[in-house]
Amino acid sequence: MGKTSKKRIIVSVSNDLVSDNRVHKVCTSLTNMGFNVLLVGRKLSESIPLANRRYQSKRFNLIFKTGVLFYAEYNFSLFLFLLIVKFDVLLSNDLDSLTANFLVSKIKNKPLVYDSHEYFTEVPELINRPKVQGVWEWLERKMVPKIKYAYTVCDSIASIYKEKYGTEFKVVRNIPNAIKIPLAKKENSIKIILYQGAVNIGRGLEQAILSMKFIDGAKLIIAGDGDIKPELEKLVEKENLQNRVRFTGRLPLEELSKLTPQADLGLSIEEDLGLNYRFALPNKLFDYIQAQVPVLITNLPEMVALVNQYQVGEITDSLLPKELAEKIKTALFNTEKRKKWKENLKVAASELTWEKEEKVLVEIYSMFI
Repeated sequence: MGKTSKKRIIVSVSNDLVSDNRVHKVCTSLTNMGFNVLLVGRKLSESIPLANRRYQSKRFNLIFKTGVLFYAEYNFSLFLFLLIVKFDVLLSNDLDSLTANFLVSKIKNKPLVYDSHEYFTEVPELINRPKVQGVWEWLERKMVPKIKYAYTVCDSIASIYKEKYGTEFKVVRNIPNAIKIPLAKKENSIKIILYQGAVNIGRGLEQAILSMKFIDGAKLIIAGDGDIKPELEKLVEKENLQNRVRFTGRLPLEELSKLTPQADLGLSIEEDLGLNYRFALPNKLFDYIQAQVPVLITNLPEMVALVNQYQVGEITDSLLPKELAEKIKTALFNTEKRKKWKENLKVAASELTWEKEEKVLVEIYSMFI
């Protein structure tokens, strides 16, 4: 297909594009299919330059950084931009970018695809703010029933959207690309416990930090950034755990992919704060598996189903620091369990790859070529 005949997809997301692995994989898959892809997001003062990517990108410089004014400014800027540029298909990631995409798709009579990364109206940041939650639910009710092409991250969320709005959502899980080179495992004298992802409420991070008081011979690495990072750093100082807990900040995808295989245990210990976390199936869980790192998860249905299917780690019913510490120690030091998990991780890593998962995307987008 010649360059002049490529169909153009504009992909929009409200973050700064640096560490959104799902969006990067989707954009790469669309590029491989022959689309001309432009990814649109926002730029923050601390945003690092994007590494070389095979698709184009654009980031808005916005006045507001958080809250209702940010979402209003972002969608207004996106709306104006989409009105004046040429495209064939729009791809909106999550509810916070949907309004501008929905309106422009109607005005220009162009197809819109919706990728819901989570059960947005049930995120912990909204469930205790009923007025704000109500606004997002109103927007969702106005738009989602009219969307023809949609997909989300797990079966549970797809079922909820189908029941609420009658809209069919396909499932594209947050699975990483297959690692094509041998994993560079390091023999650590100190065991590495890794959490990678957003440093926000409900991720079990405070409890994980406090559990380190009861664990010898291990270090907790928190790779990511978010709203509660300053509080967690203060907690580490208060508890005098500086030698047992390290914050890397947010890492580029390339650096994170080198760090993950160095871990001895990967944490995905979300709390049951609303339906979004209850049905969580985070990309970090699949990243750990692809890097053949055993996992510790909370007893939440989607994660439990996956870990039980492949037998690749430990499940905890409690996040009380002492009890969590016991689970972590079992996962780190039980030689028999770890041997079994390591064997099973090879199988899971070969099956759970983006190369297999992207077939759902190909099915959706091939109708637009």
